[in-house]
Amino acid sequence: MNDLTVTTQQHPDGTVITVAGEIDLNTCSALARAALNIPLGGKTLRLEMSGVSFMDSTGLNLLLQLRGRLHAEGGRLVLTGLQDQAARLLHLTGTYDLLVCDTSSAADASSAVSG
Repeated sequence: MNDLTVTTQQHPDGTVITVAGEIDLNTCSALARAALNIPLGGKTLRLEMSGVSFMDSTGLNLLLQLRGRLHAEGGRLVLTGLQDQAARLLHLTGTYDLLVCDTSSAADASSAVSG
């Protein structure tokens, strides 16, 4: 069984969701629920993904949906700590440049939203 841990931190100018584990068909709903419960309204949503060891097309689809939602609300999606497998998936599908990718660490992600 694949496990996914999702932790959310709200800040005045955005939210950081830290994700650890595998984002796939079996676990994607946990991340989707966390993201859908956040009022984003023009703010930044940072997904800290340094703990994500695997992501499939279901996870990619969720990221694209989140990006669309944020774009429609005047916000933006920032991926931080992207690991090799997930980065490769984004490059192979031509979505790497579409999704805002940042290689900073979890600590940087948290301070960038709160500071």
